[in-house]
Amino acid sequence: MIAGNRTINYLRISVTDRCNFRCRYCVPSSPFSVIEHDKIARYEEILRITRLGCELGITKVRITGGEPFVRKGIFSFLEQLCQLDALQDISITTNGALLTRDKIKSLIQMGIHRLNFSLDTLDPAKFAAITNRDRFHRVWDSIMAAHELGISPIKINAVALRGFNDDEICAIAGLTLKYPFHIRFIEYMPMGDSDIESQQQILTREIQDRIESSLGPLIPMEREYNDGPAKKFKLANAQGVVGFITPISSHFCSECNRLRLTSRGNLRPCLLNDYEQDILTPLRAGASDHQLKSIIESSLTHKPLFHSLNDLKDKNIPISHMNSIGG
Repeated sequence: MIAGNRTINYLRISVTDRCNFRCRYCVPSSPFSVIEHDKIARYEEILRITRLGCELGITKVRITGGEPFVRKGIFSFLEQLCQLDALQDISITTNGALLTRDKIKSLIQMGIHRLNFSLDTLDPAKFAAITNRDRFHRVWDSIMAAHELGISPIKINAVALRGFNDDEICAIAGLTLKYPFHIRFIEYMPMGDSDIESQQQILTREIQDRIESSLGPLIPMEREYNDGPAKKFKLANAQGVVGFITPISSHFCSECNRLRLTSRGNLRPCLLNDYEQDILTPLRAGASDHQLKSIIESSLTHKPLFHSLNDLKDKNIPISHMNSIGG
């Protein structure tokens, strides 16, 4: 599929808006309710949409949430997803708290070898403060189990926030000296009404400067075919990779190859734009495969060439919350 001059071959699928964490930068600060079960796309509906996407050129899928492993029947769904021959790459983003060694073994047996973990701090007390859950050791044990079982690459996503975890930037990046992890620092994106203040945002240049002043030069790495938006670097003698995702300081919209399917069955061509196109209602009304493919292609005509998040005063900043989109 083509959107402008971009080839779209990557579908990010949110299977639920529910999560066992309440991360401060993800869920709204005001009271909110989860989506009713009958309004969430059923697994068979997600599989049909994915199959049609594959027929249009999708080769890569990432499963997200909320937290995907809170949804009942997720392993059966993943097994069916892995049977779609056109998919060359299936990965999962998780907070890791519900993963056990046996569950990770099941993922490997299905053919899933890539996991992204969200981990903003190595301090259990800070972890509880940012997630509102005392689960640091469970998450770390899951990461270690995945490492020991051969999951590769293991990517760890961290959002650096001034006054919260910015004193840990070098310790988090330093994990790459000991482990073959891909540590990725993601600039905080001001979406919805989370209780993170804009002045807590730290941009990539400052993060890089702090790492280099403590751990040495960051050596740029060449991009590979299946790379996402992260700009990759390596510390001398490191086993792993330090990456930076820069939606604010240096947007990568012109390179974006993604389409998102939200848990309520909407196609979202841009994470940072609130436009969505409903595909679930037509599907449930009996739309043919041809009609559904037309909806998928139509959604991509709304994929913007840039976003407006670098202007924090912009009135068009998305009001959607990350837990409802899938990240």
